[in-house]
Amino acid sequence: MLTRRDFLTGAAAGVLIRGDFGFAKAAQPSTPANFAVPPHACDCHTHYYGDPRNFPLSPRHVYTPEGLQPEEMSALHRALRIERVVIVTPSVYGTDNSSTLFYMKARGAAARGIAVVDDKTTETEIETMRRLGIRGGRIIATPVKLPDPAAARPVFTAASARFKNHNWHIQIYNDLALVSAIKDLVLASPVPTVFDHFGGLQAALGLRQPGFYDLLDLVRSGSCYVKISGVYRSSTKAPDYPDMAPFAKALIEANPDRILWGTDWPHPAPPIARGNPGGPMPMFPLDDGRLLNLLPVWAPDRSIRQKILVDNPQRLFGF
Repeated sequence: MLTRRDFLTGAAAGVLIRGDFGFAKAAQPSTPANFAVPPHACDCHTHYYGDPRNFPLSPRHVYTPEGLQPEEMSALHRALRIERVVIVTPSVYGTDNSSTLFYMKARGAAARGIAVVDDKTTETEIETMRRLGIRGGRIIATPVKLPDPAAARPVFTAASARFKNHNWHIQIYNDLALVSAIKDLVLASPVPTVFDHFGGLQAALGLRQPGFYDLLDLVRSGSCYVKISGVYRSSTKAPDYPDMAPFAKALIEANPDRILWGTDWPHPAPPIARGNPGGPMPMFPLDDGRLLNLLPVWAPDRSIRQKILVDNPQRLFGF
């Protein structure tokens, strides 16, 4: 039977982490924001990778991340003039959300989190995490295309029924084929669904690629949110990713009340760049200030940026 854990972590087993694991500085912005970032702006997608001696990786981890210091993320957001943050537990920890909770505590009231859970996670554990600021569960998190997207349907249905009791939303990162496979379930779900990183679209395939209109329909309906984040996952046209602008504008036009923005810091390299399953994972040296400056290109209206950066995350994450 396919479990949530199968979706979350994949089938590959990783290598054990080395005892002399060191800390490497993650990217910091080198370009200042070229627009007025509104008060209480939120970065809705980051990850915290802690010291592996304190936060051991899951035996099934498929990459080995570089550790971070809490101050690195704080410095990032000071430079961007971003006050609030959402920490997403990365798949390398399995269902151990302690690294996310650790940084949330360090950041205080300005932080919320997204946990990874499975069938073994108890209702008591979910409720405890909710009280600590966790606001949703990431039930599918893999950039690799699923062999059978329809197999996600029972996983989604179970999570939807369970999360409604805890005022959590569902978070998913995969591709547009999965969006299409669960579209009807998302429309009927009693809890919101959040699709990470443009829903996993690929810019090179154009606006007519299968699944993108389904994503637009869901955004229009108000049933889902989409994070316009992780552009480097969808496009190779760095540093300004001009081919992502039509997608961002289409999503914003569909329903600006259902769009979120995030850095995806510290920019874990996607599988094609890693090339060594289970091995060390480099962080992309991206300029988050330059990436933030894409937002006024995609959303020239200041009131729309207020929704994306402040109002929408405040409503969804309960700041």
